[in-house]
Amino acid sequence: MKLIFEFLRYCLGNKVDMSGVVAGMNWQRLYEFASKQAMLGVCFDGIERLGKEYPEELKRNPIDRNLLMTWMGAAQQIRRQNMKVNGVASKLYSMLRKDGLRCCILKGQGNALMYPNPYSRNPGDVDVWIDASRERIMEYAQKKFELEDDIRLQHIETSLDGVPVELHFFPCSMNNLFYHARLQKWFKRNADLQCSNVVSLPDDAGEIAVPTAAFNVVYQLTHLYHHFFDEGIGMRQIVDYYFVVISDELLVISDELLVIRDTLQRELKHLGLWKFAGAVMYVLHEVLGLSEEKMICPMDEKRGKLLLAEILNGGNFGKHFTKYGHFTQQGMAKKYFLKIWRNMHFVRYYPAEALSEPVFRTWHFFWRIKNKK
Repeated sequence: MKLIFEFLRYCLGNKVDMSGVVAGMNWQRLYEFASKQAMLGVCFDGIERLGKEYPEELKRNPIDRNLLMTWMGAAQQIRRQNMKVNGVASKLYSMLRKDGLRCCILKGQGNALMYPNPYSRNPGDVDVWIDASRERIMEYAQKKFELEDDIRLQHIETSLDGVPVELHFFPCSMNNLFYHARLQKWFKRNADLQCSNVVSLPDDAGEIAVPTAAFNVVYQLTHLYHHFFDEGIGMRQIVDYYFVVISDELLVISDELLVIRDTLQRELKHLGLWKFAGAVMYVLHEVLGLSEEKMICPMDEKRGKLLLAEILNGGNFGKHFTKYGHFTQQGMAKKYFLKIWRNMHFVRYYPAEALSEPVFRTWHFFWRIKNKK
């Protein structure tokens, strides 16, 4: 994996001597890694750069033509999908603002803006956080959208122009009720600024509001933490968080770095995220070469090795897990018990969240039944 990690750093714009990497690379294995981790577009950008910067090395270890054509087609499809999702994100944001609802687009197309090529990130659905009461959001959604058959605690699932959309009552949840309550208070305190941070999408696709880097460094860590226990996280989510941590916005405030870092670390501990943050820093360092001076907290090697193993085994949102009885590929009932079995492996690392996960999931199941339309 060492060569693949070095190649990934190169794709993200880091200065890496690629002579030895190109010579030793198994291109088929790299493609399989990129496909499993939803990184095909990002890695294809790196291959195009290699053609310009290391042409002789590529001649000595060429990529199979059929593989290259398949990869190019995937990258073009990712680009087209990004353009479509950008249009939907802008349309959704404009519609909500026109109807008097303050909101911001979470993750997704906002994260893509931080990439060297914003069209290379694998797009997903459009998540929008609406700063309004649950009742008002529900009333609005029932008038404006075709809704799914159920409702979830933190969002409503729908679609716009063929793109899946999630209308969020709040950005994210935690399994432990104590930390969940603290997190919601933190979200409410910081909501106003996130709905005011307007950015332009590429190629005049429109404008959207996106969270600030200072907000994302906590929120997206929480999102990673939640999905780690739910189904798993992949390298795409890790790369997203890498760009949050190294963003120019955080560098601008580096004159007050010690004060900012001290405040951030207190928040991480207050929200129950400290141990997981250390694990993520380890992965960012080992895989993407994040320097220690840019870390939001010290690395946690023990938990970091566990996290990295889960990422490499499970892939994007755990879709490729082979252990834990292939739990993400099972039916609802079997998946429920396999999830509990999986999360019991994490009790000694994250006891508060791991022990709370089956309790929260069971409660949420019956809550959804009760609150169906």
